[in-house]
Amino acid sequence: YVFQPPFDMAATYQESSASTPIFFVLFPGVDPTGWVEDLGKSFNITLERGMFVNISMGQGQEKPAEATLERMSDKGGWVMLQNLHLMQSWLPSLERKLEVCSMNAHQDFRCFISAEPPGFSYMKNIPESLLQSCIKVANEAPSDLKSNISRAWAAFDKERLECLLAEKEPDGSAPDLVNAFKGCLFGLCFFHSVMLGRIKYGQQGWSRKYSFNVGDLTICGDVLEAYLRKSKTIVPWQDLRYVFGEIMYGGHITDFWDRLVDNNYLAIIMKEDLLEGAELGPGFPAPSPEGLTYQGYNDYVTANLPEESPPMYGLHENSEIAYLNSATSAVFDTILRLKAGSGDGDGEGGGGVDAVIADILERLPPQYGMITLDEKAQPLMSSDHQPYVLVAVQECGRMNLLLGEIAVSLDELQKGRAGQLNMTQKMEDLAEALSINQVPGRNPFHKASWEKFAWPSMKNLATWYPDTILRCEALETWTEKIILPYSLWIPGLFNPTSFLTAIKQVTARLKQLPLDSMSTETHITKMMAKDEAVAYPADGAFVHGLYIEGARWQDPDEAKAHETDVAGTVCAGILTDSRPRELLVEMPLIYIKAVVVQKSWVPESVGYIRPEKDLYNCPVYSTTFRGPTFVFVATLKTQDPPSKWTSAGVALTFQTDG
Repeated sequence: YVFQPPFDMAATYQESSASTPIFFVLFPGVDPTGWVEDLGKSFNITLERGMFVNISMGQGQEKPAEATLERMSDKGGWVMLQNLHLMQSWLPSLERKLEVCSMNAHQDFRCFISAEPPGFSYMKNIPESLLQSCIKVANEAPSDLKSNISRAWAAFDKERLECLLAEKEPDGSAPDLVNAFKGCLFGLCFFHSVMLGRIKYGQQGWSRKYSFNVGDLTICGDVLEAYLRKSKTIVPWQDLRYVFGEIMYGGHITDFWDRLVDNNYLAIIMKEDLLEGAELGPGFPAPSPEGLTYQGYNDYVTANLPEESPPMYGLHENSEIAYLNSATSAVFDTILRLKAGSGDGDGEGGGGVDAVIADILERLPPQYGMITLDEKAQPLMSSDHQPYVLVAVQECGRMNLLLGEIAVSLDELQKGRAGQLNMTQKMEDLAEALSINQVPGRNPFHKASWEKFAWPSMKNLATWYPDTILRCEALETWTEKIILPYSLWIPGLFNPTSFLTAIKQVTARLKQLPLDSMSTETHITKMMAKDEAVAYPADGAFVHGLYIEGARWQDPDEAKAHETDVAGTVCAGILTDSRPRELLVEMPLIYIKAVVVQKSWVPESVGYIRPEKDLYNCPVYSTTFRGPTFVFVATLKTQDPPSKWTSAGVALTFQTDG
């Protein structure tokens, strides 16, 4: 592990010259403007004196930028040209202009350039010759906690820690706001660091990608100072948590479950105990601000921060394995794509594609006869299970679309490869996907797509296609008599939300309740196999095939101590910590029960959130990619505080990646 010290702009400046521009690579959340401006002030090179010009490049800015370069190279000023990736056609002219200006430039002249890297590794947006003539600065946020804390603390200075010194009463009647500010500022830096460090754990860390940056931290520091100046007597913890969690950092967050993690961290860190040595992470108590200097905080982190590990972020140790597996898979996927694109020239790749096509067509299930199915379903439309019948018919219709697309596209590709049809770009894309074991449509630039007719999935083609066959077999069993199975394989549905709605509809009609006052809750049964379900439960249905990530459900022997009877169904167990190296654990049969919404439940964009202390509101996703694959909220029993599982990123998922 390598410790990454805070970025030193002054040291970078020492390596530059009038003929050597400094090139900043822009990453999410990184803005070099402040670094350049602050350094310029130390040399009295400022915008007010006309010695510093900052130009955000765009259409029509070419001539002003060239004129500014000429002017500043003569008088020894600084020029900053931002977002050059938007001006690719002008870059050769810029390169020539920099060469001309550097020939007779003032020794104090400096040019700073910034641009985003291209979206894909095979793309280029900056001429190589321009890059070679510059000093490249890639100041991406580190991924480890220690480096992030040091970097965050470096955003402030010694004078900033004493900004509230004048507010302290001489007679000591008011609390020591200087110590309060120091303690809260360090807590804020630790919070900022865990928010950044959590990114490396992928979807279990954050369901979506966010660009938290040092600007968020420094603005929160300003807010903290302003609140303490105004309050004088107490630290307004609740106000600070709201501003930091909902406005500053929360302004980046678009996912409800990620916002819970954000606010959960603040509830743990930003509280009264922070100034009294509260534990910020396992084995890392907050330092006492009394008498601690600016450098003392750095020394404290160096001496006392434990080794980097997932528990420092509230995650389970298995998260490290999941992160490494994901990184390794990405590397091998890239190698596979490169190998497929290299072309061996011996025809092996072509023969491989033909074999894949033949294998898929040979095993392709037949389409469902929708006319016959509708006739079979008609007598059941007046029964209590009519919503379930509609779900089955709709699922068969969607499966027919997928099976039809697979058959037609493969038939066209076979004819194209045999010379009976002209090869189109769609056929080429399909052949490429088959050659690298990829589900057609996984590449967003491909015209051939099976995924747009299918369900969300992270599987490769070799595991996705057998999964498709299993789904067809499950639908075949269900539609044989169109009677709901005693336990339904809910991950096998295209639209599982429609089945949840059907559960509420059946119960609402049976009990004469308004549908908009209904919701669902989940109970975990003692049954481990679907065949153990021999009857329908009251006001709901049994489902199976779900997995849990970030924790596990108690084994049958452990669960005996937590048995309960729910409407005649025996349920048992609570959430508990995962075992080592068990990343995704299959859940027992789950009883999804339709219930009437209570006044204490909080309506949110994801559904109703239950406030009970012994319930964890668990998100359920279609895949481990989380984010846009959210399905519904499950309610899981727990003896530990629900906040523990929120920090651990515990979720249920419909399928594994393999």
